[in-house]
Amino acid sequence: MSLIQQLDSRLKDAMRSKDQTALGVLRMVRTRLQEYARQNKISGEIPDAQVRAVIAAYVKQLRKSLPEFEKGGDAAAEHLTRLREEIAYLEPFLPQLLDEAATRALVEQAVAELGHPPPQRSGMVIGRIMKAHRGEVDPLLVRRLVEEALGA
Repeated sequence: MSLIQQLDSRLKDAMRSKDQTALGVLRMVRTRLQEYARQNKISGEIPDAQVRAVIAAYVKQLRKSLPEFEKGGDAAAEHLTRLREEIAYLEPFLPQLLDEAATRALVEQAVAELGHPPPQRSGMVIGRIMKAHRGEVDPLLVRRLVEEALGA
């Protein structure tokens, strides 16, 4: 079952059970997927990798807004709770990132392939890893591990 089909199935279940949180989240995701398909002139079903990317972008946007609502205190508490529920609901659909050990192995391999460049060239190593493993690794973790490996 594709991700689109899973989302549609969950949307139907949420309608039947009158789960307003799930309905809101799923409708927003479906809207963003429709916009993505229209902008990229995709007819038919969107591939799972692209669906995950759209969901990841939406979750990233939600996470970015959390600190602003945390500053709002009690007035924003309800909205903050709703944002956290949305993020938690969408997490199973996000791409699963490699753990630190696997990411460290990728960093060590890239550093070795590039001949252990100086710390000033850490961007080159990071770029190589991110290009080859986009969506598989956490960019912040890659940066930290590359800087450790190069002694930056």
